[in-house]
Amino acid sequence: MKKNHVIGIDLGGTKISGALADMEGKVISKHIMPTNASEGETKVLNRIFQVIEKVLADADKTAEDIKSIGIGSPGPLDAKKGIIISTPNLPFDNFQLVNPISQKFNIPTYLDNDANVAAIGEHIFGAGKGTENMVFVTVSTGVGGGAIINGKIYRGNTCNALEIGHTTLEKDGPRCNCGNYGCVEALASGTAIKNRGKEAVERGEKTSLRSYEKITSYEVFQEAKKGDKAASEIIDSCLNYLGICVANIIAAFDPEMVIIGGGVSNAGSIVFDKVKEVVKIRCFESMANSCSIVPAGLGNDSGVIGAVALAITESDN
Repeated sequence: MKKNHVIGIDLGGTKISGALADMEGKVISKHIMPTNASEGETKVLNRIFQVIEKVLADADKTAEDIKSIGIGSPGPLDAKKGIIISTPNLPFDNFQLVNPISQKFNIPTYLDNDANVAAIGEHIFGAGKGTENMVFVTVSTGVGGGAIINGKIYRGNTCNALEIGHTTLEKDGPRCNCGNYGCVEALASGTAIKNRGKEAVERGEKTSLRSYEKITSYEVFQEAKKGDKAASEIIDSCLNYLGICVANIIAAFDPEMVIIGGGVSNAGSIVFDKVKEVVKIRCFESMANSCSIVPAGLGNDSGVIGAVALAITESDN
């Protein structure tokens, strides 16, 4: 019997998203369940089982109909061995994730870094379709990336390539959650924007941000768009750092396209105009002119569709 369907799992710190799709990436069934990471590794693994069982049932399929399962997870991880080494928002510590899933359902199962998975999804089904060399950058709570080189995902020696959020932009910059100082993530992420907004209020600056009980990057963007000086300066500074990060990527990889996704990208033209402006200043003109900088095409589904894409591409190898 020819198997024409796959399952993708996007494993996150707050939710587990699953989708059953055909080999063209068309989603037939989808289910989301809270991760409840604080309950520990066994409970999270059982929840992944439940999501897989639910998308199978909703699509009126059985495990025998499924060619492969793809899983995207935060890292660091070992994709070859199917192990999540450790990650701040999940309870796994050198946890063998792939074997229990493949054994329970008797389906080949593949694991990869969530940013790599999103890059694969954008390359096959999203904004990067048709490119040979592209880099995907996600800018949200943190900053991550994935690269497609000569049509294939680039994983690096330990399967954790493109941890661009933890490259250094300011040697004496703010402390990052990774323990380093001046990382892209500490300077240009949604968390960095939020933190700087809160600091402006705490310093007593004259700003409309003071009217909010809770400040996130969304509020800082909103007040910047309305012309608030403090918010505008924060956004300009953080996006300048993001532009430097993208310029560095272009200098290193010379891609046809850089795709920016994640929550910060949802702010739209204010993000892309600034990034393009900085890239134009900091890159060789020929490289900058040959690289498109565009929003992600898969939006909030990039993780789970990317996991579907991982399942399709790995099962074809």
